[in-house]
Amino acid sequence: MKTILLHPSYFPSIEQMVAVAQSEKVVFEVADNYQKQTYRNRMFIAHSNGKLLLNIPIKHNKLGKRQKTKEVMVENDFPWQEQHWKSLQSAYRTSPFFEYYEDDLKPLFTESVGNLMEHNLKIFDLLCELIGIEVEVSKTTSFETAPEMIDLRILINSKRKSDFEGKAYTQVHEANHPFLPNLSVLDLLFNEGPNALTYLESHSL
Repeated sequence: MKTILLHPSYFPSIEQMVAVAQSEKVVFEVADNYQKQTYRNRMFIAHSNGKLLLNIPIKHNKLGKRQKTKEVMVENDFPWQEQHWKSLQSAYRTSPFFEYYEDDLKPLFTESVGNLMEHNLKIFDLLCELIGIEVEVSKTTSFETAPEMIDLRILINSKRKSDFEGKAYTQVHEANHPFLPNLSVLDLLFNEGPNALTYLESHSL
């Protein structure tokens, strides 16, 4: 059984979902310390001007101490959900499959969010359902220092230069800029629809 170790992320990258689609089991690292500037609370989408970053604001520890990721709460004084949803509508309203998935995804941007990790795990479950991925999921009970599985926790780092080169597919704004690889899997889903699973299964990391 191919088992991979991942961090839960906010609407994961295509690279991460390629790994998920080709595994039988996903173990989520839930005992780590929170780090800034990762896909834990951000995603990139294709907009008319190019890549657009959507970032969830989080509540920082007032004592300046490091937080466990599973303890991180979302900062809802800022209307980030409304802004993210409007950005997705603006970016993908004319894509072939936005309306097909819109009703399933909208509650993630209208229902209240508290814990960041719980929100990310909820997103993951829905994405697997929409894409058609069947995978066993579990969580770590302590931080994995020497995992006996394929360790892909590095994929959470949004600043890392990825070697992953996905095949180009038709993107809704391609008249405005060249193909943008490895965005949030939402970009693939809105543009390719039911073909997204075939796309993910046809790549290797």
